Amino acid sequence: MKEIKAYVPQDRVADVIAALKESRVWGGERGDAAHNLAVYLVRAVVPSADRQDRHYSVDLGDEVVNEYKIELICPEAEADQLVQIITTAAHVNSGSGGWITVAELDRALRIN
Repeated sequence: MKEIKAYVPQDRVADVIAALKESRVWGGERGDAAHNLAVYLVRAVVPSADRQDRHYSVDLGDEVVNEYKIELICPEAEADQLVQIITTAAHVNSGSGGWITVAELDRALRIN
């Protein structure tokens, strides 16, 4: 099993989620119980290409950019396809489009 985490600009997150759910590997419109998806709003302390995306955080004492962290668990055989879908859907025309990480999971158990 693999865990994929993607940090996506807030204006691309809806496109990424739609692309994942519509993809053949995900199961198309019918969905697939083998996949899960979690989405978190996060604040990144990284420069953004677009000045209007930056906000000053009093708590952090720095400029931050709101973005979304997407997490999903998948079989190893599907990881490369899902990463490609995320990469394509999250693409922006600047150098600050986010990050994708893929990690090996020792165990992943569904709670029934």
